[in-house]
Amino acid sequence: MSFQIANNNMFTTAPTSPNPYISRKLNNMDQAQIMKREREDWERMYHKTLKGLEVMIDVQRVMKDMKKLAEEASITVAEMEGTCQDR
Repeated sequence: MSFQIANNNMFTTAPTSPNPYISRKLNNMDQAQIMKREREDWERMYHKTLKGLEVMIDVQRVMKDMKKLAEEASITVAEMEGTCQDR
């Protein structure tokens, strides 16, 4: 038991466990595990978001390529129509 004097009044405080250092150490370990789980959750969400962004970029790239091919096909069809009308 520890004794403390405050304003000429004496009172005692008892530790919450037989060895307060062990209790504090265990609480810190629990807090560290909680923080580790939270960090891992954020990392998973970050990587999942990055993969989603990569998929969106790939889809945009495919759409751009398709648009380019459609424009080339349109030009080819227009040239063929012009050639057919000239004859």
